[in-house]
Amino acid sequence: MPHPPQAQRTHALRLSVVVPAHNAAGLLPKSLGALRASDLPRDEWELIVVDDASADGTAAIAERDAELVLRLSAPARGPAYARNCGAERARGEYLVFVDADVCVHPDALRRFADLLDREPDVGAAFGAYDAAPPASGVVSQYRNLLHHYVHTESAGDAETFWAGCGAVRASVFAEAGMFDARRYPRPQIEDIELGHRIRALGQRIVLRPDIQGTHLKRWTLTGMVTTDLCDRGVPWMRLLLQRRGDTRRDTLNIRRAEKVYTALVGAALAAAAVAAARGEWQWLIAAAACVVAVIGGNARLYLWFARQRGWAFALQTVPLRMLYYALNGVSAAAGWVAHTLLDGRAARRVAGA
Repeated sequence: MPHPPQAQRTHALRLSVVVPAHNAAGLLPKSLGALRASDLPRDEWELIVVDDASADGTAAIAERDAELVLRLSAPARGPAYARNCGAERARGEYLVFVDADVCVHPDALRRFADLLDREPDVGAAFGAYDAAPPASGVVSQYRNLLHHYVHTESAGDAETFWAGCGAVRASVFAEAGMFDARRYPRPQIEDIELGHRIRALGQRIVLRPDIQGTHLKRWTLTGMVTTDLCDRGVPWMRLLLQRRGDTRRDTLNIRRAEKVYTALVGAALAAAAVAAARGEWQWLIAAAACVVAVIGGNARLYLWFARQRGWAFALQTVPLRMLYYALNGVSAAAGWVAHTLLDGRAARRVAGA
């Protein structure tokens, strides 16, 4: 993993914007164009694009706007490694990470800079997607709008970090040890894990949902399931189990209600299975009661969806939300198994070394 040479940082600039990109030739004209439209004076920030072994014209497009384009050789090593490489060459006092498929609003960079200037006890900050995702389809709209809703509802101090549109002091980033590129060689929870280490340093992290960007990603149902299960849920559960000795409250901002809803959906599935196996259909009443409880608990979210896109859309998100909780349950079980077999074995190996 690269290590940022702190002694070489001159902090001549307020911000260094780092964009990791892999086969992003179709996205960069929009996302870099959005950065170019920033209302923060151009002489106060630099743009670094890290081309993570792309097979398209990513680097050539990036060179039109970026002061520095880093070309990484194959194989692709993931956004964690790419961001670290960009940070290693950054000159700014603050690092701003923006994903290649995010078009930041014109005031985003200025808001990050002003926040970190004004509040020296804040080590990192992150924003949110806006409520205008361009990708059509229920899954894409649901996924991107949900992100906006959750971040808006969670404004304030946070226990985690988000690198899709997030900023961190260069000194804090170095002290925390940068992204763990070895553990996360593809897009997973590398930013969440980094946030834990930043908080462990005693640094504040704040969520500012007024700092926004438009997410260009087009989601599919298969992609959503794969992400929630393999790239979010299971590694998140493993991280929770590894950090279970942490005495701070709810290390990764997992709300108690979400755990309850996950358990209720699991109970509903179990009750439905019993009903089918035994032919005792009264179990379906129990399953329905669990589902109704989860829907009721998410009523505020569905009402918000209805205000944004209408009731037809809101109703279509109900099964997607149930699927989310079901995947949470599967992730918890798979994460526990992986932690027991893999993490436990690794710990025993280290202890015996």
